[in-house]
Amino acid sequence: MNNQELWQRYQDWLYFNEDLELYLDISRMRFDDHLMSTLEPKFAKAFNDMTALEQGAIANPDENRMVGHYWLRNPELAPAELKNEIVDNLDKLEAFVQKIHKGDIHPPLAPKFTDVLSIGIGGSALGPQFVDEALAADFPPLSIHFIDNTDPAGIDHILNRLKDRLKSTLVIVTSKSGGTPETRNGMLEVMHAYEQQGLNFANHAVAVTMPGSKIDELERIEAWLAEFPMFDWVGGRTSEMSSVGLLSASLVGIDVRAMLAGAKEMDIATRVPEIRRNPAALLALSWYSAGNGKGEKDMVVLPYKDSLLLFSRYLQQLVMESLGKEKDLDGNTVHQGLAVYGNKGSTDQHAFVQQLREGIANFFAVFIEVLEDRNGASIEVEPGATSGDFLSGFMQGTRQALYENHRDSITLTIPQVNPRTVGALIALFERAVGLYASLVNINAYNQPGVEAGKKAAETLLGLQRKIMAVLKSAVQPLELAALAEKAEAGDQIEHVYKIVRHLAANRRGVVLNGNPAKPNGITISYKAS
Repeated sequence: MNNQELWQRYQDWLYFNEDLELYLDISRMRFDDHLMSTLEPKFAKAFNDMTALEQGAIANPDENRMVGHYWLRNPELAPAELKNEIVDNLDKLEAFVQKIHKGDIHPPLAPKFTDVLSIGIGGSALGPQFVDEALAADFPPLSIHFIDNTDPAGIDHILNRLKDRLKSTLVIVTSKSGGTPETRNGMLEVMHAYEQQGLNFANHAVAVTMPGSKIDELERIEAWLAEFPMFDWVGGRTSEMSSVGLLSASLVGIDVRAMLAGAKEMDIATRVPEIRRNPAALLALSWYSAGNGKGEKDMVVLPYKDSLLLFSRYLQQLVMESLGKEKDLDGNTVHQGLAVYGNKGSTDQHAFVQQLREGIANFFAVFIEVLEDRNGASIEVEPGATSGDFLSGFMQGTRQALYENHRDSITLTIPQVNPRTVGALIALFERAVGLYASLVNINAYNQPGVEAGKKAAETLLGLQRKIMAVLKSAVQPLELAALAEKAEAGDQIEHVYKIVRHLAANRRGVVLNGNPAKPNGITISYKAS
């Protein structure tokens, strides 16, 4: 296309939401009218599916659950028995946060809490981390820290940074079941740190969990400061507008009502049953077009704003956990998915744009543009040009350079990064995921692959306990094959080797003798410390 034709295509496909001042440009995605006509029946079904979902239909058949994260920002849509629960929880949450900020609720050894330590994983961490990075003030009422893994060194890093401030730190433990290993481990590590300092963990702890969970039981027994619910009908990756995200955001001073309002406005916009007038449908159309409805191309998310750095990481879980499925709803093997990665502009100019421009054309880009450079005036770094002008120029230049070399892109533009626009961004991609899942006939709301990984880990930890029992009872060092046989894992000798290597490296009493380059010839013994 020549420039005039591109300009016309831009105007034909430009979406603008006047209330949110949000633009969506899919003109640089190379789809044609034939694809549109082919997909119209599928979109009609997708719109109906979303309507049914919001009305309380079982949208996650694998787990027989409703999917109601949309109700969190508009309780009027929720079933009658849930509406008051949503409203009351938000009021309770805000009242608790106000007491924390005023010092009405405070730790025994300090007049106020100074820090928040959030323990969670996946959706219980990625959403809160993204929102904090995007929206927290330079000097928030409380500083927030995250333990989002079971890495001992990572946990130590956070606890060492807190040091003496542990006595004025509020700890949020977030887990739907209360049994998620990474979250449980982080909680136990933090409990130990409090015990070492002679502090009562319960006087610092808040639970975000489901009634009847292990953490719910512990909170009641130990009398923690508070507990807020996780709802059965809200999945982890769509939980940012629930207690999971709103509690931590409120504590650091973010206007969560504005975030909910932005999401509600976007929900209204994405209910329109017409592709051209629905921004989520336009995204789903673009994803389908780029990957032939099979996820054949990756989505590279490039936010041109430092505060949106974690948006691509947040979208990785939302999109990949939702769309990465082996089976469709009819039980057919389809291996669906849409890989997501990203970096921030203009950092990407000096990182992977070289490959995007000239390497394998296995992707499409999503540019996130923010019109307002900063809060206040900017100096000129060159005659007639500010730092923000350069940032805008780099974005437009990269978009043009990619298109010239047959690389497609989407451009999403917001006026500024604020709670309302961040809420709208989250809601936009949530709806796009739901619509796309309907187009390709998969369940967007389960995660069987994640559960399979957890079960495999449990099996290996069980094997580790067997190995330790064998070594402790052995009267002489054992060769690797003999150890595997005695631990009833003769066909898992590689797992046995990696387990004993890890135990030896961490001085857990396991001793390895022999050449590490030839593991089959080593001997293993146990020596109590």
